[in-house]
Amino acid sequence: MITPRIFPLRTLLPRPSATDVLVWLAGALPLLLLVVLMSTLLALTPAHATNDITCNGQNLLVAMEKDKPTELQAIRDEAAKVPNGSGIFWKIEKQGIAPSWLLGTMHVTDPRVLTMPSGAREAAAAADVVVIESDEILDEQKAGATLLMHPELTMFTDGTSIKDHLDADDLKALEAGLKERGLALAAVARMKPWILASFVALPACEMSRKAGGASFLDKQIAEDAVKAGKPVAGLETMVEQLQAMADLPVDFHFQALIETIALGDKMEDVIETMTELYLSGEIGMTMPMLKAVAPTPEGEDESAYAAFENRIVRDRNLVMAKGSLPHLEKGNAFIAVGALHLPGEEGLVELIRKQGFTVTRAGP
Repeated sequence: MITPRIFPLRTLLPRPSATDVLVWLAGALPLLLLVVLMSTLLALTPAHATNDITCNGQNLLVAMEKDKPTELQAIRDEAAKVPNGSGIFWKIEKQGIAPSWLLGTMHVTDPRVLTMPSGAREAAAAADVVVIESDEILDEQKAGATLLMHPELTMFTDGTSIKDHLDADDLKALEAGLKERGLALAAVARMKPWILASFVALPACEMSRKAGGASFLDKQIAEDAVKAGKPVAGLETMVEQLQAMADLPVDFHFQALIETIALGDKMEDVIETMTELYLSGEIGMTMPMLKAVAPTPEGEDESAYAAFENRIVRDRNLVMAKGSLPHLEKGNAFIAVGALHLPGEEGLVELIRKQGFTVTRAGP
């Protein structure tokens, strides 16, 4: 007989701070496999039929500019130190090869994001190949079948469910958070905690648009390419994305889920702030902003997030850089990946430069 572990918030020590959780979600939300899971679940859940939900998130930096200008300046100062922290649209050049393009994306259906920066849509339309994180998003039925072949990566396979691992208060809060997003706990109870955390973190308006069949930016780019008869290539598979998440300690996943529930409606403001930073091209401000929104208590262990950053961000950056190289060597490629993969000393912009290319900012 298997005895499940209960993860009450009061007794889990050490646990990730709210900072760790917000940054974890910033990195976890872009995982494209969530789109496949959402499509299936929203189709099966009657609650999704209600749905024209308005987004109500507020940009936290606007209030900070008025009430905490010194803290806001500190965020800007920290962001200024991030290599390639400004810009989501980049031109990639090498002598003798046609230029290619790199677009940082948000995997959301927000109409502001779908507009794309000036010149990006034209570059994608003129490219010989469009490259995205995973080309499996073009066939959700096939992608869903692939996920079913690896149930251990997304589901509890030991006979337990999330109900066996959370205390009553946290379970009640989880159920309420899922219901607001058109999902019934019974439909998702066997899913791993990191998937549930991502569902709760997504604004209800985003879930509503997805339920209505809206495409997120990466999928829209890929669909446009297919319509134009262009080849679409992927840099990683959904199974590889899943495995990266599964490689993190399960305790961290449970703790992140609990902290996400505790953040409640604040997540909507966080995601709106991230969206507006994205639209302005100030990706380097994302992490400093998250630290300011939920500061880590002095002396608290940050090793959990360090493990996440290595496995989910840096490792995947290396995979993306390696996978992009054959397309860049041919020239006239349009590459679109999550914007948080672009900045930093080990970000995709810098990694492509190390492969012998000149990479310059082409837009916001």
